[in-house]
Formats: sequence, structure tokens, C-alpha cells
Amino acid sequence: MHALLPSFLAGLATALGSLFVLLGRRPGRRGLAVMLGGAAGVMLAVVLLDLIPASFRIGNPLETGAGFGIGVLLLWILDKLLTPENEAFYFDGQFVYRRLGYLIATGIALHDLPEGIAIAGAYAAGGTLGPLLALSIALHNIPEGIAAAAPLQLGGLRRRQVFFLNVIVSIFTPLGTLLGLFLIHLSPHRLAFLLALAAGAMTYLIKDELIPAAHCQNPIWAWLGLALGYFFLWFVQTLK
Repeated sequence: MHALLPSFLAGLATALGSLFVLLGRRPGRRGLAVMLGGAAGVMLAVVLLDLIPASFRIGNPLETGAGFGIGVLLLWILDKLLTPENEAFYFDGQFVYRRLGYLIATGIALHDLPEGIAIAGAYAAGGTLGPLLALSIALHNIPEGIAAAAPLQLGGLRRRQVFFLNVIVSIFTPLGTLLGLFLIHLSPHRLAFLLALAAGAMTYLIKDELIPAAHCQNPIWAWLGLALGYFFLWFVQTLK
């Protein structure tokens, strides 16, 4: 249960991100690019240096491969179900801004469930993997909160309503952790599968969400943030 508090704090980063919009302190394009790229870099390092090696160490190649593939597939399905076919339509008028905001918030909430499961698996694996993963998810959740709050505010919702909605979304990360802890308790030998599942889900987030979003803000600063995030975690790993 020691994974619940960092999972809860990582989830609350979504609500923190919404405050940047609600208080009128939205980071500039370079800042967002570095933040998103840095989150991608930290996540990439977690996947390559911790999650996949730990999964191979605990389980076997079949469990690791199956978990990774299902993690990618799960996020791909969620992405397709929650992405509007005509995104341009949603930027015309107050009502459609609100609709877009609800759509983004729903997508973030569903994405946060496997992230919470990942935190549970990482803490179960031991070492510094759990705290590092929770930190990378928190960095990832801040711009997600910004992305959800901006269209909701443009859609006419009051500040407290936008913030409350983002708090609700934040709860899905610890809910995922509770689910992950339950699954590990139910079947401890499936920990390798859960670690690989988390690696697959995060790989999809890195490739199809974080890097493209950072690149749209500022390509040079996005890649700089990714490199800094990756080598920061690599350096932390060398201190073990």
C-alpha cells in the first residue's frame, strides 16, 4: 500500500496543471516543449532501463512480449475510441470547446488507469523504480491538466468547475494503483506481465502523444527536453 501516496500525488499533478490555465500562468511554448519532452525522456528511460529488464528478470520472454504488446494495443484502442474523427469541428463555438474539454478529460482519466497499474507494479518490483516512475507520470500529468483545462475554460465553465473536474480525473491514477495492487495480490507471479504491460502503454504514450505534442510546441526544445529527461534518469540509475 506504500505505492498509494506517490500515486495519489502523481495523479494530482493533473489538477496542478489545470491551475496554470486557471491562474493565467500557462507556460510558454518552449517551456511546454521542454516539459513534455522531458516527461517523454524520463518515461523512455524508465521503459528501457527498468520496466523491460525487470520484466525479463522476473518472468520469461513470452510474458514480457505479451504484456508489452497488450499494453500498446490497450492504449491504441483507447486513443482511437476517444479521438474525434474531425478535430477541426470541435474548435468552433463555446459548446464545442466544452465538448472537446470533456473528451480530453475522459481520455486522460482512462489513460491514467494503466499508469496507476504501472506504479503498483514498479513499487512491487522494489528499488528506485517506483518513485522514479511516479515522478515521470507526474511530469506527464501536468501538461495533460493544461490540455484539459484550456478548452473547458473556453467552453464557459467556471474556474472551480474546471478545477473540480481535473481533481476527479486525478483520482484515476491511484484507482489504477489499487487495481494493480489487487492484481498482484491475486496473482503475484504475473508481476512480469504487469511491468511489461506498463512498458507497452508508456511506449505508446511516448511515441503517439508526448513526442508529437512536444514537437508541435518547439521541435528543438522538445528534443532537448527528451535528451535531458533520459540522461537525468540514466544518471540516477548509475548512482544505485
